[in-house]
Amino acid sequence: MKITLLPGDGIGPEIVDAAVCVLKAVGIKKQIEFKFEKHLIGGAAIDATSVPLPEATITAALAADAVLLGAVGGPKWDACDPTLRPEKGLLAIRKALGLYCNLRPIRVSPFVAHLSPVKTERVEGVDLLIVRELTGGIYFGAHNEARINDDGVEEASDVELYTRPEVERIAEFALQAAHKRKGKVTSVDKANVLASSRMWRKIVEEKRAADYNSVNLEHLYVDNCAMQLVLNPKQFDVILTNNIFGDILSDEASVIAGSIGMLPSASLGDGTGMYEPIHGSAPDIAGQGIANPLGTILSAAMLLRYSLHNEEA
Repeated sequence: MKITLLPGDGIGPEIVDAAVCVLKAVGIKKQIEFKFEKHLIGGAAIDATSVPLPEATITAALAADAVLLGAVGGPKWDACDPTLRPEKGLLAIRKALGLYCNLRPIRVSPFVAHLSPVKTERVEGVDLLIVRELTGGIYFGAHNEARINDDGVEEASDVELYTRPEVERIAEFALQAAHKRKGKVTSVDKANVLASSRMWRKIVEEKRAADYNSVNLEHLYVDNCAMQLVLNPKQFDVILTNNIFGDILSDEASVIAGSIGMLPSASLGDGTGMYEPIHGSAPDIAGQGIANPLGTILSAAMLLRYSLHNEEA
């Protein structure tokens, strides 16, 4: 199995190395031959090549069975041109690999429930999955940087755009996941004010009615969902939402588990999958040997599950 490693920035290299050690141990025990190859992304790529995602990295990722990513970004590159920020490398690799589905499992066992800032009785036993659309929406719509308009007022804009196929395929993934779990999907939108959300809601309902009648479907506005995640997180099974809402809600949900540093994610499409912890690059602790690699190790477990199809992982 060929795995492209993208250590990235900050603590990225050290947490990826820790996950590789675990994968090597699994390989020995399960007689799996792993081949690891490191490539540049993010700030490290900017420093070496002047771009956040070199062509060599894209080529290696496309040729791999899976990609394991550390983290990208840091204050060092804050002054970069907006089109050349480290985070642009992350968006570009997702697009290049066609990774339209991001999975973020949130599980709270009795052993770690006390670490959550939310009351133990509210979070103990939480087991939910956030399914986030990853390659559409406002992050990939047209961006107009700040300018002075005809009235002499400074303005900037970002466009939220979704197509029917984009919504259909992410809805399919969420409904299928719920069918294998507890049978409930909560679709999160802002249909009371956004046209894109009204289309999203309509398509999700059509997909459920056509193919997944046994799955219970409910809709929540994103502001209500943010509140419910704190008030009663146990009510959720699968949360389906768009790119920007999923980005925010998954970080909020991570706090339920006690630490964003302990949670994994998988980004999937029709080909090579990419796996990464959901925390940032934490440059303030890089190189000190104190970064928690658990999120990356659990991401490696998701790699085994979804790219190697090993359910034991």
